[in-house]
Amino acid sequence: MSSQYEFYRARAEDARKEAGATNLANVRERCLRAAEAWEAMAARAHRSDTNRARAEAEKAAAAPAPAPVG
Repeated sequence: MSSQYEFYRARAEDARKEAGATNLANVRERCLRAAEAWEAMAARAHRSDTNRARAEAEKAAAAPAPAPVG
């Protein structure tokens, strides 16, 4: 996984912890919305990482084999 994905997941976790620690409804709602946004960004980063890895693997598989030396 990319460090970007891990960063987004950590921020989502922080926001959820903050939501659980507050007594104010508006702050809790704000934190939960933030957590959802961080989770969405993490999902996009994960999808991008997966697609990038797949594209690299396909490109490597399609590349011609190097000619034998000698």
